[in-house]
Amino acid sequence: MTNALIVIDVQNDFCTGGGLAVPGGEDIVTDINAMMDDYDAVILTQDWHPSGHSSFATSNSGAAPYDMKEMHYGPQVLWPDHCIQGTRGAEFHADLRTDADLILRKGFRPAIDSYSAFFENDQITPTGLEGYLHNRGITDLTLVGLATDFCVHFSAVDAANLGFNVTVWLKACRAIDLDGSLDAALKAMQAADVSVKP
Repeated sequence: MTNALIVIDVQNDFCTGGGLAVPGGEDIVTDINAMMDDYDAVILTQDWHPSGHSSFATSNSGAAPYDMKEMHYGPQVLWPDHCIQGTRGAEFHADLRTDADLILRKGFRPAIDSYSAFFENDQITPTGLEGYLHNRGITDLTLVGLATDFCVHFSAVDAANLGFNVTVWLKACRAIDLDGSLDAALKAMQAADVSVKP
């Protein structure tokens, strides 16, 4: 067993009508489902925020969605409320296959956000995914999901920096593209030797 598909945050709040909808977010579900049988392991990540999370604009007095704030771990985008534990918005899209080897929840610590599937946004606190993959003997990772420029991007760069062979399939990703964030993410992934496929 060497290769795994990591499906990033294909949840209702990132799809049409959700609290932080990514344009065309639900359009990737069919492609992702079709890819799953081609891998030795499938891992789903799930944004899983407590109500009142520190990264929500509503938790920061006078802040608006998409403002930037300096947190104790660095700069943080302040988001609309999304993927709150136990809500419909936090559930996986209804059409997504969930017969996965592992479901990894992230962003559940109230004082720190987590884009990457490997580390919290402090880039220090691990999620445990690296150890899981090593214990399974997995060396090659393919990433798909939402959103290309945030959680997919940070997960891919962290995975490459940890020594995994990483591919991102853009056909099965969608981006928020906030103030040029997509272009910056693509450049960062390529600089980290992530193989970015159309």
